Amino acid sequence: MVRRYTNKSASRREILTGAASLAGAALAASTAEAETPTSNLPPGVPEWQQQPGAEVMSPPYGQPSPFEAGVIRRERTGGSPYPTRQAAVSLTPLQDLHGIITPNGLHYERHHGGVPAIDPAQHRLIIHGLVDRPMIFTMADILRFPATSRLHFLECSGNTQNWGKPDAALTVQDTHGLLSCCEWTGVPLKTVLDAVGVRDEARWMLAEGADSAAMTRSIPIEKAFDDALLAYAQNGERLRPEQGYPLRLLLPGYEGNTSVKWLRRLKLGEAPWQTREETSKYSWIMPDGSVRQFNFVMEAKSVITSPSGGQKLAEPGFHEISGVAWSGHGKVTRVEVSTDGGGAWSDAALQEPVLPKCLTRFRLPWRWPGGPALLSSRATDETGAVQPSREALLKQRDARSYYHYNAIQNWQVAADGAVTNAG
Repeated sequence: MVRRYTNKSASRREILTGAASLAGAALAASTAEAETPTSNLPPGVPEWQQQPGAEVMSPPYGQPSPFEAGVIRRERTGGSPYPTRQAAVSLTPLQDLHGIITPNGLHYERHHGGVPAIDPAQHRLIIHGLVDRPMIFTMADILRFPATSRLHFLECSGNTQNWGKPDAALTVQDTHGLLSCCEWTGVPLKTVLDAVGVRDEARWMLAEGADSAAMTRSIPIEKAFDDALLAYAQNGERLRPEQGYPLRLLLPGYEGNTSVKWLRRLKLGEAPWQTREETSKYSWIMPDGSVRQFNFVMEAKSVITSPSGGQKLAEPGFHEISGVAWSGHGKVTRVEVSTDGGGAWSDAALQEPVLPKCLTRFRLPWRWPGGPALLSSRATDETGAVQPSREALLKQRDARSYYHYNAIQNWQVAADGAVTNAG
């Protein structure tokens, strides 16, 4: 049975009353400062209203406000450093984002051999192997096919390293920042495969990138004919170089490394190729010590982004708990939130749109009484899969698994409002 926070959840009337009280307090606090002639606060006229602003197209490519200069990708705090800057990651600042779309400049990065500088006029995609008509496509050829646009999340399978003792200093950017969500535009892979004629005996597809690491992954043929996309645009503009310009494979719901960037080759065959990236990495270690290979789908998962690690609640009263949920199996159907570490759960509101294999924003009003609290969220997807606790996940897999950690994330709120990672 799901227990409700009838004494701690907030009604709409209570929220509006609390918001009005906060607004009144802010106005009273600013009155003294606003009385000075040079004040930028009401009722004074702010300095930026007293002179013309920047010209149109200055700069020609729009940039965020300088007051948002801290909203950037960062490296993960703590842990082992990556051996080179070419084989490293950068993390999306989930705590600073709103809605579900990740701006192109904030999409997380994971490279194995750096970002190649590719001239699209010279880039080619070859499709061969068990096909009737092996073909080489230019980017102009790809752009001639009928296109589609879809919203999908992309998550690195190494996202969220809470297998061991939690580091209290970590923010949500550290724990979950290898996650982004964009509108992707391109050609359904099925359309191009139909053009080359895939033979009946083909069961797998090898995808290879044009980076210096020649990133390669074996993909089940069923996925290739399902919702795979040859993507060349992201959020309305052509792919950024770090996201695979000029062409990448996008496999919705699959672990991020299978969505091979800088795509140059697809080969159809009868069996997986057992490449380095699917034998030395991206496997699960099971409790009995065995290793499970080819764990493609990202399981049901959620995380509260506000309040979250590194943030601080200024004062007791009304706050909105907000975060994102996702599943590689389809739509998120439910997100529950707890403020006592799972003793009781309340259903959060799911903000539209709720789409398959896409981030879903959830929200829950909360009245913080001013004492310690432990904030948690758990997602349920349309297959009925429920995000597990850390204890439940460790019964299914060895802590050395490293990949596909999808356990419930907890944030500890201290009596003074400081929020820290509780794993």
